[in-house]
Amino acid sequence: MVTNSPKAAPVTPPGHLNPTQLSGLDRWFEITHRGSTVSREVRGGLVTFFAMAYILALNPIIIGAATDKRGLLLSGQPKFLDAAQKNIDWAAVHHSQLMVAAVTALVAAVMTIAMGVWGRFPLGIATGLGLNALIAYTIAPTMTWPQAMGLVVWEGIGIAIAVMTGFRQAVFKAVPPALRTAISVGIGLFITFVGLMDSGVVRKPSGSVPVELGINGSLEGWPIAVVVIGFFLVVLLFVKRVRGAMLLAILATTAIAIIVEAAAKVGPMFRADGSVNATGWELNVPALPNLSDFGWPKLGLLGRVDMFGAFAPDGRFHLSIVLGVVLIVFSLMLADFFDTMGTVVAIGQEGGLLSPQGNPPHLKEILLVDALAAVAGGLGSSSSNTAYIESASGVGEGARTGLASVVTGAAFFVAMFLTPLVNMVPSEAVAPVLALVGFLMMTQVLHVRWDDVEDGIPAFLTIVLMPFTYSITVGIGAGFITYALIKAVKGKARQVHPLMWGISAAFVVYFAQGILSSVISRL
Repeated sequence: MVTNSPKAAPVTPPGHLNPTQLSGLDRWFEITHRGSTVSREVRGGLVTFFAMAYILALNPIIIGAATDKRGLLLSGQPKFLDAAQKNIDWAAVHHSQLMVAAVTALVAAVMTIAMGVWGRFPLGIATGLGLNALIAYTIAPTMTWPQAMGLVVWEGIGIAIAVMTGFRQAVFKAVPPALRTAISVGIGLFITFVGLMDSGVVRKPSGSVPVELGINGSLEGWPIAVVVIGFFLVVLLFVKRVRGAMLLAILATTAIAIIVEAAAKVGPMFRADGSVNATGWELNVPALPNLSDFGWPKLGLLGRVDMFGAFAPDGRFHLSIVLGVVLIVFSLMLADFFDTMGTVVAIGQEGGLLSPQGNPPHLKEILLVDALAAVAGGLGSSSSNTAYIESASGVGEGARTGLASVVTGAAFFVAMFLTPLVNMVPSEAVAPVLALVGFLMMTQVLHVRWDDVEDGIPAFLTIVLMPFTYSITVGIGAGFITYALIKAVKGKARQVHPLMWGISAAFVVYFAQGILSSVISRL
């Protein structure tokens, strides 16, 4: 996750106060101790919500419209009306996205409040952008949606165990900084590519090239015009350091799209009669929601989890499948590991909340809530939930304690009752934000020592293979294996952490699972 908030001034600790003079609320959240006030916490919590609320529009589009290996949406309905998969059932997609929006808001509300009350840290929790793309575009197409969400639950359980045993810190130290950076950069490029494809700016042509710009190399049609307008709008808001720039850009671009659709009657790209409208809207057709859609949130996705099906899809356990699934869970854990650790430190630095040793207060509780958020995301079918660096915007507004997170969580709870509004948001309004997120994640590439091939080549493979293979897991695996091999060839095998050798060996098995499956089937 990313932010454009300015650095906040460090907290000035107050003088010695008699604890009996403070309210129970103040003592629990350490409001006075951290140099804050209730009003500052409320204001900061609301700013954090508006800075990260864009996920309520993004997550339904990313996982709400994606299908599993059976061609089914998260709702359990087929996405297409025909076997040729040309005619999209827009009513089914609409229903699925409303359900995803509701559980996205609910899980974010519950876990952000938990972060505030238990972790007592000004940190918002919601579906991880990047993690949801991994679920939607890499994992779900190979299994059922309940099985994919089961893996998210296992990821959270694994992280929780790692936190309780101290193993999380050990893994963090084992992976070299260059690869940590490369993973974030690669996911940024992957997210950007997904946004460009889902908005029609980049398409699969009928000719010999794998992808091309727009329609026959030209940017045509109102939907793409909306993408261009949205991109320059979000960039303008971002460089002007407007708080909540991403959310404001999505809302403004959506409003433009609704006006365009009402005036030009563009319609969907794939019409009900099976014909293709090349200049139509890729996913959602922007239109005002029906009043009948409003009401009690659609929470039917809660609990749709299959914890063991991914390991034995045909009722039997196969070594290659089990190893592949374990590596998928590891990939989820890895992404969550480094995202959360970096976020917590960044928020702590921005708010002046770190100890002289560089640790935030209540670190174990913070990391454990983050782990349980992944479990909750799987159980709620909203994808893995994690800490948001956008929380820094709230810290910039004065937030210093967990009370701000309680306010942020309460705002997500209110938003749960307004989820029909997300159906107004077309993918063309979201693509510019995905591109900006990709840019912000790409800026970390400066931290890789490109003049050192021992770091540069593994980082390069990690970054490019994620978008080129449409698989985050492949990028991570290639980077780990290459890093270990180069070190070995250079006579520096001892510099590779034993955990890295074990992880690299596991990825070798993952990449060879087709061969292994063939061999095992003959036994």
